[in-house]
Amino acid sequence: MIPTNRRSCPHPPRFGRGEGGKSGVRVVGSPSSIEQNLRRVEERIAEAALRAGRDPAAVTLVAVTKTFPPEVILEGYAAGLRHFGENRPEEGAEKIPIVNAAVPGPRPTWHLVGHIQSRKADQVVDCYDVVHSVDRPKIALRLNRLAVEAGREIPVLLECNISGEATKFGFAVDRWEEDAAQREAFFADCATILALPGLRVDGLMTVAPLTDDPEAVRPVFARLRALRDGLRERFPHLPWRELSMGMTDDFEVAVEEGATMVRIGRAIFGPRREKQ
Repeated sequence: MIPTNRRSCPHPPRFGRGEGGKSGVRVVGSPSSIEQNLRRVEERIAEAALRAGRDPAAVTLVAVTKTFPPEVILEGYAAGLRHFGENRPEEGAEKIPIVNAAVPGPRPTWHLVGHIQSRKADQVVDCYDVVHSVDRPKIALRLNRLAVEAGREIPVLLECNISGEATKFGFAVDRWEEDAAQREAFFADCATILALPGLRVDGLMTVAPLTDDPEAVRPVFARLRALRDGLRERFPHLPWRELSMGMTDDFEVAVEEGATMVRIGRAIFGPRREKQ
């Protein structure tokens, strides 16, 4: 369950009041390319889940809205999206209160899916419901301190660098199966984070290498699932239910390999917009 006792984002809406009374953004009611794209993505998720003998309802679609303005997010909400992801804490902190104030129904669940700098941890605690990118004990300790001060327990995922790419963030676990030292170091970090009262570790996240062939990254997703299974054996008191893996170019393979959350932006909203 998503905690509700978080503080409000401190950033006020930047749009003037307009049609509808709440803000200058409005929910679009007519069919749109976003709605059509979303239906196709949902179909593809369902087909991938069924191929793997899974229930499509077990996969949460997180719509990644990096660079897209509130009116586009509201169009996604009108199409049925309820989970949105942001890469940069500060960008989401500006948009989240605008969207929350404008939606006609229950507010969305907000996921932070990008890297967290220590100096922006307060924005994460203030604004986001779920954090996918806890990638080191230091940031876990900082988030925990702020969460405890705010009276929150934040659902988090541990970001894992399964591929071993130097450009990727995440715990180093690219050799966890054959390298006992690397495996035990990660498990020790996990034990430290699991003891923090302000964080609830629900599972793992990874970002696969960019490739034109989704099958090329299937082993990355399979190895993250295997690591999750290893954590279930080492820390059996936790369910480790979530696997956040798969984006626009590879989400079907990720679902076939056990993803419970997929992070999709371009397939729904189109190419990212350049910042003005």
